[in-house]
Amino acid sequence: MEASISEVAAKAGVSIATVSRAFAKPDMVSEKTRNRVFAAADELNYSISRSATSMKTGLAYRVALLISEDISTWFNSRLLAGLNSVLHDEGYDISLYPVVTPEERHSFFTELPVRRNADAVIVSSFNVNPDEVSRLQSVHIPIVGVNTPSLDGYDATVSIDDRNGMRLMAEHLITLGHERIAFVRHRTSPSIPHSADLRIQGFEDACRAAGTVHAETIYYDETVDSPANDLLSQILALGERPTAVCCIMDLMAIPLYFTMIRYGLRVPRDLSLTGFDDSTYAKESGLTTIRQDPTALGRVAATKTLALIEGKTLDRPHEVVMPSLVLRSSTAPLAQED
Repeated sequence: MEASISEVAAKAGVSIATVSRAFAKPDMVSEKTRNRVFAAADELNYSISRSATSMKTGLAYRVALLISEDISTWFNSRLLAGLNSVLHDEGYDISLYPVVTPEERHSFFTELPVRRNADAVIVSSFNVNPDEVSRLQSVHIPIVGVNTPSLDGYDATVSIDDRNGMRLMAEHLITLGHERIAFVRHRTSPSIPHSADLRIQGFEDACRAAGTVHAETIYYDETVDSPANDLLSQILALGERPTAVCCIMDLMAIPLYFTMIRYGLRVPRDLSLTGFDDSTYAKESGLTTIRQDPTALGRVAATKTLALIEGKTLDRPHEVVMPSLVLRSSTAPLAQED
């Protein structure tokens, strides 16, 4: 039998009002008190009361979306649109949870089974710790991944093939005759691996298979005043100038393109340039890139989520979508750059 709110209050040594606030408005309760309330609730198997509708169905009609970047980014905003296009019609709200550090991830998966204020969890573009999410299984909260580097810990996933997508792009540059390529990437986080990390492997796969490519790694630093200027400075400072620049995402390639133009470099005559995502302004910039559709990924993820909430068995719990190469004017054969 589930405990009452008064029993939780007595166990935690706080008032009933404090227990209520800890669940409904946790920002109004100190972390120390909040943790004491959650620990008491967990021990007593208590969950916060739902609305009348929720009481009848046993559902909160809420899905938690975990993101490691701002929701306004190109990928996350379109992913949210895809999720909402399916979940809204079924009466579900989406609650956003920024997760940047392992500590934030651990805190979320520790508190959710106690608060039980979401019927499912969707994670965008990063790995989860199977040990942390095991508690969700005990309370029957499914977890669905979108563009996750690994399947571990997920009940279902839908992802693009980041690794083969980037390999396709690198092979395109190599086929055009480029053997000196600058690869622009972020620094990886060993604590929370992200899906874009697989693109690094794809680039390395293509270079290794070709055997003739001399690749230089350039790191994107978003903390400097002008990341694009910093990238161009690093590229021009290389001992032997590359003939092509392969960026791990459009977010890096598009500002770099405009910076190159501003300093008198001709794309692709002086440098071929590629991105990944086919995001906003990629077409207008003439950027050769790899296309993915986060809105479509969101719709698929939402459909899987609803089925899992209903207790259904998925025919294809894990799906991988191959992105496509989009050829535009920012790349050209090496012979045309003499």
